[in-house]
Amino acid sequence: MRDITQNEMRLVLYILKSPEKLYNASNLSRLLGISVMGASKIAKKLEKDGIITATEHGKAIFYKINTNNDYTRSYVKFLLQGEAEQSPPYIKRWITEVKKIIDADVIILFGSVLTTYEGAKDIDVLLITDKKRFSKVKTEVEGINLINIKKLHPIYQTKEDLKENIKKRDKVIINAIKGVVVSGEEIAIQLLAI
Repeated sequence: MRDITQNEMRLVLYILKSPEKLYNASNLSRLLGISVMGASKIAKKLEKDGIITATEHGKAIFYKINTNNDYTRSYVKFLLQGEAEQSPPYIKRWITEVKKIIDADVIILFGSVLTTYEGAKDIDVLLITDKKRFSKVKTEVEGINLINIKKLHPIYQTKEDLKENIKKRDKVIINAIKGVVVSGEEIAIQLLAI
């Protein structure tokens, strides 16, 4: 794997974590704080590498994550793991804590814990599991809440619920998927790259 620039990483993660939006060089440039030409150059490089695909709609070119190959899935998984690993210590503390939840397919930390750190009143976490394991996950969350001053504020979703809520553009879910993926990166990629 070649060296990955910060802007490449951010571009891929913006596209992945915002399946409700269409991204082109113009709106990506604003998010990245670079020129449209710079965003276009990065996107073309990622397209050449097979990481993203480009689709023309009128005069605009829109980008999506290309989940049709193992390389892309490994690349994006690496980025998600790097994002969690490079988190500030306070967030890492909660990453370690929520990793104790073993019956969730995907765990995503989101909300104020990612921005205000110690000022967070509770710890928002999106837990994706199936209906059979829901009660186990709920019990695991209750166990974590018994030993911590700040409590987990879970949102439970099945894979189907998540897909449906993304399609509906449910504000809470759209906000949650932009958080830090703690575990279940491969499943998260499948669910988000729609």
